[in-house]
Amino acid sequence: MRNLTLATALMTTITTISAFAPAAAAQDNSTYKRPPEAIAKIVEASPAPMVSIDPTHTWMMLMHRESLPPVSDLAAPMLRLAGGRFNPNTNGVHGPRQFIGLSLRRLDADANEQGVMLKLPAAAAGASIGRPAWNLDGTRFTIAVTFADRIELWTGETQAAATDGSVRELLDGKRFNGASGGMARWLADGTSLLVRLVPESRGEMPKEPVVPTGPVVQESSGKKAQVRTYQDLLKNSYDEQLFDWLMATQLAVVDVRTGATRMLGQPGLWAGVDVSPDGKYLLAGQIARPYSYLVPSSQFGRIDLVLDMQTGATVKQLRQVGLRDQIPIEGVETGPRGFMWNDLAPAQLIYAEALDGGDPKNKAEHRDQVFAWDAPFTGEARALLKTQHRYSGMNFIEPNAMGSMLAMVSEYDRDRKWETTWLYELDKLANPPRKMRDLSVNDRYNDPGSPLTRTLPNGRDVARVDEGQLWLTGQGATPAGDRPFLDRESLADFTKTRLWQCAEGEYESVIDVTDDNKHVLTSHQSPEKFPNFFKREVTVVTMGRDSQAPAKPKTGTELHLRDRTPLTNFQDPTPQVREVKKELIKYMRDDGVELSATLYLPPGYDKDRDGPLPLFIWAYPLEYTDKSTAGQVSATPTTFTRMGGISHLCLVFAGYAVMDAATMPVVGDPETVNDTFVTQIVASAKAAIDKAEQLGVGDRNRVAVGGHSYGAFMTANLLAHCGLFKAGVARSGAYNRTLTPFGFQGERRTYWEATDTYTKMSPFTYAGNIKAPLLMIHGQIDNNPGTFPMQSERLFAAIKGLGGTAKLVMLPYESHGYAAMESALHVQAETVEWLDKHVKNVK
Repeated sequence: MRNLTLATALMTTITTISAFAPAAAAQDNSTYKRPPEAIAKIVEASPAPMVSIDPTHTWMMLMHRESLPPVSDLAAPMLRLAGGRFNPNTNGVHGPRQFIGLSLRRLDADANEQGVMLKLPAAAAGASIGRPAWNLDGTRFTIAVTFADRIELWTGETQAAATDGSVRELLDGKRFNGASGGMARWLADGTSLLVRLVPESRGEMPKEPVVPTGPVVQESSGKKAQVRTYQDLLKNSYDEQLFDWLMATQLAVVDVRTGATRMLGQPGLWAGVDVSPDGKYLLAGQIARPYSYLVPSSQFGRIDLVLDMQTGATVKQLRQVGLRDQIPIEGVETGPRGFMWNDLAPAQLIYAEALDGGDPKNKAEHRDQVFAWDAPFTGEARALLKTQHRYSGMNFIEPNAMGSMLAMVSEYDRDRKWETTWLYELDKLANPPRKMRDLSVNDRYNDPGSPLTRTLPNGRDVARVDEGQLWLTGQGATPAGDRPFLDRESLADFTKTRLWQCAEGEYESVIDVTDDNKHVLTSHQSPEKFPNFFKREVTVVTMGRDSQAPAKPKTGTELHLRDRTPLTNFQDPTPQVREVKKELIKYMRDDGVELSATLYLPPGYDKDRDGPLPLFIWAYPLEYTDKSTAGQVSATPTTFTRMGGISHLCLVFAGYAVMDAATMPVVGDPETVNDTFVTQIVASAKAAIDKAEQLGVGDRNRVAVGGHSYGAFMTANLLAHCGLFKAGVARSGAYNRTLTPFGFQGERRTYWEATDTYTKMSPFTYAGNIKAPLLMIHGQIDNNPGTFPMQSERLFAAIKGLGGTAKLVMLPYESHGYAAMESALHVQAETVEWLDKHVKNVK
């Protein structure tokens, strides 16, 4: 597992939500509320750094954060265009600051060492520092720094930066375009970067006409164009001009040693770009007209090209497609799609074409065909293989002793929610493929895990092979919770050897195995220990002998991981949370479906002394095709309990028992499963309350339910269709399914195909039945498809008009999730006030 994969795994594991900067204190006239101090202290606690490790496992970058940003960060200028949100002043993606400082140290330094702070300008200027991008050998890195009016690219030599913090600005005044794509990308030579620049010839931002130039016109041509509900779309010709101006990009290659910049071709609306393994070609996509006011830019017209990496000249136009707004729901476009490089060939493109018209409802012996096309792309592409179900991707395997070009090819059966993976020898297609994986996408207990990867000299990441075997890591789901593992899988016969599994009572997962197979990097935590990172020595035990050696497991051998050597020593920012009692509980629904939840109880609580508590149930419904996978446990009671931000778990400090992630499975045929949605969630809710009462910790006469997004939709439905709850808390939900008429969540039918189901699933239809008080919270600029702020506004108006009890809180500048400190504190305050009034203190 390399570079971004490793960094992401590390960052995800230790992320904690915490304090907001004193400079962002609310103004005297602020109406933002503050929750009880016990909760406010948790929300405002100082965060641990995030971590990034270079590909060679030599260097560690600590990424220092302020806490949740002030709402003023979210109030920066914003353009909402073609499904995205952008800051026109920076020409980047709109959003709050990421990091406020970076420090660099050796990975094997003392775990308490913070490293040398990099001399970046962000701290003084209030800018945002991005995540580092390492070159292949870890000798250099780049960082994007976003100021109020621009994005700069900074670079450093690792050894020098770790000594004196030295870094330097790279683009010499040229502006980086962060709106049209991601970070700058290292080329395989380790000294060059592929970057996106704002064209020097681009003029000022277009000015909005004072007088409209004409009406906004849309037209249907008589063909089906069933699209989901999207937000932030283009609205008129002026938006089109803004989009063209913002996305205009000049591709360039920059030498980080000299700063010399070589322009690649002409400016254009460049979308995704990827360098071929041999470094000679660039696969590039251009956004093209026609545009649409109904779909985001990912479905606009597009031209896919292969460019020469030296001159930027077009080598081959692969395809040109028009507006793609007629793709069937859960279908794919017709014609060539999904161009990608073969990681194991110098310059070979892989792509797929639908054989069923792209519509999953059409009958077909094979749904897709996969092709290969070799440089210089003067000949025809050749067919590689056909898939019975929808082709869902190809992952390449590191060259090995077999001498074959191996690839794992996956296909997805929509009808069964089933994925099958085959092992192909792409250079020996006369040999039939062999089946590697064949299981439900919901089957956590039998998930074989994912291969660790290795970066080849050409810069491509492929599945790692040692001694003819893959390394696999996975969550190791069990009925008692997750126990991560490390396996080896033979490519000869797919037999697996369990090399290591996390001990009971704790949670440790493998991040990577060093190239010499002598050490394993892990993340470790337990209910008592804050997440930190460790290096563990690999030992092979054979026939009772304990010998330190590279891991080469054979029959009769077992791999042991020696004692952990700490790499970090992050401290718990909220030690009071450790006093919270946490337990995995399991119970059964009346139809035999097994359910589970994680129960949290307040510090110092004793049920014999204190009696049952007011109970808060937090949930999110999911669809399943069978009872067995629906009943699998997804909770992990052995992880460290973390709270902060808008977390509902903070309610334990207000005297509530909290059932978190209470499973709400909706089981049935994928086409009709929602016909019994309401019946099944009510049954699940009743089973959860019964269990809490049976345990003696929950007062069934004082129960509230809550959820976010689809969980908010569930919450409103429960209040409308049962009398089990005293109150509800619904955040960022959708409540009227006629406003999402071309499907939602797992619903495949349109409103006109399942009118009765759409109507019955809409709590808006039954607003008069919502008698229990409902607190609705919504971001004023929610960007999630379907959960328009109007959804909450209309349901609130309906409940109010029909005499019900409800409260609507609209958070300024917030999207589908809530990012600002002021918003987080306010959400916590409103939630506690609402539940205390309508649940805890009711008689």
